[in-house]
Amino acid sequence: MNSKKLVGVWAFFDFCLLVSGVIALAFSIVWRAPNLLLNLVFRPGDLTAGTVLGVSLLITFAFSIGAIVQRNHVTMGLVILNWLLVLDAIAVAVVGTFIWEYTLQERANYHAVYLEQSDATVIAIQDKLSCCGYFNGTDHVVLGGNFCQNQTFVDSFLKLDNTTGDWTGACVGPITAFADASLNQAFTTVYGFMAAVLCLLLASLCVIKKRQEEERFKKIDAKRGGRGFV
Repeated sequence: MNSKKLVGVWAFFDFCLLVSGVIALAFSIVWRAPNLLLNLVFRPGDLTAGTVLGVSLLITFAFSIGAIVQRNHVTMGLVILNWLLVLDAIAVAVVGTFIWEYTLQERANYHAVYLEQSDATVIAIQDKLSCCGYFNGTDHVVLGGNFCQNQTFVDSFLKLDNTTGDWTGACVGPITAFADASLNQAFTTVYGFMAAVLCLLLASLCVIKKRQEEERFKKIDAKRGGRGFV
């Protein structure tokens, strides 16, 4: 592959890195807006990690522009870029794995989160999802609002499923269903960033090798008096 085509491939993967950084940063900011269920699923620490990841990818992209425009014999910028990409890959793996790991015990994890919510938030969740309590009618059920107005309604609304042992009408089902979809989308997207990072890393290695090769041939050509090899 000639140098121009190789740099074109490199530029494509660099653009993918830019898009990855923008996506990570944008969603980390947008999901901080008041949203009953999203605020329940993603904690401030999760969004901060996403923000840091997005900023890191954008910083790497900015550095890559300076690295690629250096003269052929100067490859140190690309070498440093590759080390930055290695750090980005580690960050992507850590953030993605942390989100994925949270999906393994969603019912228990979000039970703890649910217990931390204020009564007003719990009532809002119950009204929105038409449910009462987390696991059952005595598990942090808050009476009031438009749905779970009194204990008599709660007792008549919740039904024990003898097959699964779960109470139908409890909030654990709809909460974890929404959380599962959101978390799966999040960690799949984050892991997708790894493709851009690794492909750019490989492309950078190829560019370094190609430039070193061209410089070596230039030196050989100069020693031959500029007559080339033909």
